Amino acid sequence: MIICSNCKHTNMAGAMFCSECGAQLIGKDTLTTQNITTEQFENVHDRTPRDDTYQPFDGSDAWGSLHLLDTGQVLPLSTRNEFTMGRVSEGQPIMPDIDLSPYQAYAAGVSRLHAVIKRDGRRIVFIDLGSANGTYINGKRLVPNVEQVLNHGDIVALGKLKLQILLKNV
Repeated sequence: MIICSNCKHTNMAGAMFCSECGAQLIGKDTLTTQNITTEQFENVHDRTPRDDTYQPFDGSDAWGSLHLLDTGQVLPLSTRNEFTMGRVSEGQPIMPDIDLSPYQAYAAGVSRLHAVIKRDGRRIVFIDLGSANGTYINGKRLVPNVEQVLNHGDIVALGKLKLQILLKNV
């Protein structure tokens, strides 16, 4: 059992974050990684779809997208009007709509539920959800839980993870 130094909650052995308050239970330097081989995994790109309903998502119906500046990847925002952004943490029930874990979100200081981007009529707004490392739009820190209007080309930083907002005519 691991006792959280923040809230004194007893957590299961091996837990990285407190299940009560979300605080990190072990230091970054105590984490270890393992090499795995890819031979045991099938290549999903070589697979044929199982039925005729499969349609690849191309983002053509998206009202905007998030351009990850470090990797150059683009994440389309589909026809939904609101998305939570953050990172998935193993064993935690919190699941953001846009999981930034594959983009080194933990190392960049992205919270599990960091921010919300939403379309409100013709306005696009961004809201920091009280994240630990803050959210910045064009270098200016957002006040938590207060809407900030976004414009095409704005640079948003979730902690140190930088995204450029690309908007279609909405």
